[in-house]
Amino acid sequence: MNENLEIILKADELPDKWYNIIPDLPEPLPPPMDPPEGYSRVNELPNLLVGECLKQEMSDQRWIPIPEGIRELYLSAGRPRPLFRAKKLEEKLGTPAKLYYKSEFFSPTGSHKVNTALAQAYYAKQQGFERLTTETGAGQWGNALAYAASLNDLDCTVFWVRAVYRWKEQRLKFMQMFGAEVYASPSNHTEFGRKLYKENPNHDGSLGIAISEGLEDAKNDPKAVYCLGSVLNHVMLHQSIIGIETMKQMEIIGEYPDIVISCLGGGSNFGGIALPFMGDVLTKKAEIKFIAAQSEAAPNLQGEYKYDFADYAEKTPMLKMYTLGHQISMVPIRGDGLRYHGCSPILSLLRNLGYIDTIAYPTDEKHVFERAREFVQTEGFIPAPESAYSVACAIDEAIKCKKENEAKTIVFNVSGHGFLDMEGYADILGLKKQPERA
Repeated sequence: MNENLEIILKADELPDKWYNIIPDLPEPLPPPMDPPEGYSRVNELPNLLVGECLKQEMSDQRWIPIPEGIRELYLSAGRPRPLFRAKKLEEKLGTPAKLYYKSEFFSPTGSHKVNTALAQAYYAKQQGFERLTTETGAGQWGNALAYAASLNDLDCTVFWVRAVYRWKEQRLKFMQMFGAEVYASPSNHTEFGRKLYKENPNHDGSLGIAISEGLEDAKNDPKAVYCLGSVLNHVMLHQSIIGIETMKQMEIIGEYPDIVISCLGGGSNFGGIALPFMGDVLTKKAEIKFIAAQSEAAPNLQGEYKYDFADYAEKTPMLKMYTLGHQISMVPIRGDGLRYHGCSPILSLLRNLGYIDTIAYPTDEKHVFERAREFVQTEGFIPAPESAYSVACAIDEAIKCKKENEAKTIVFNVSGHGFLDMEGYADILGLKKQPERA
């Protein structure tokens, strides 16, 4: 057995800097803006976000040191994470392509979200806050922030999109194990939530609505601060540790990707693995195809590139991004973490300049989950429903390589595990309990 199917970095190889792509962008990143009327959302930001994160938001520093305290938290959370060669999957597909996947599901909460949750909680604690507020869609971010808050001796309040809150009972208990207070959104806990709840007690909710509630809650409590799990520049920065590790691992085995793939809702895990490689494209003229795998429920990268609010109630500044409209109604899906109206400003700019391709899969999710089952039955790891989109896209690209007889190297991010999402898989794939027998 000569091939290296698991590429592992040692603890002392843990990156000590995050990569900030802003200085390397082909043109300046459009800044946040206030709407034509009303109070200044931009001036309000220091009262809502962690100070150090806000400082990082528009930093022109290419490499930002990771504080030793955060590196220790990363080590305790199992970083660095392995990169795997999906050899059995390649053989099953009969493709000449090489498939490599990053194992972000190897974390205490089962997703990549801990990379920024630990950083934001650490900085919040240093600044003297006592409670974190946030939103969550699939539940992975809420779980990650609850975990990070617990490790930093902070309280945590999570507003969870109601459509997902209804069916992910085990993930709710997981958040509560870390001490989080969790509300189905729209909730009766905020003025904005009560308004929507009164109009429709069965409202499915959305990430945009849950963000509005998290912001309102933080604004009303001087000891609380709001934390966002995706979209913003400092989140992309913290998540860059994924791609930095992956680049080191590819270098060890003498490989380099032709294609980089991940699923995309707001953009955190896609940006995490893609942006360090994108830096090579922008500064070293590397040739890589980047594909964002999305759902037709929220194909935000196929929307309009313009200034829009990041939340439903218009509490945030307006961001220049690809958007479907901040008050759009979107059908719930099992991969609900992808159901967000807008995309990261950094990724949106790169998409607008032609550096990022996108594919949106049907909302019935059958194709995506069938591809995930192929991955499970060959590689043995079960991806989160959102990560199943990344898996499906990688398999589809590998099949294209087979048809065109091209031996490309494909790297994709499996950003979370699906242990607490089996009901969703069972619903789509028709997995049923066998009758009892005497």
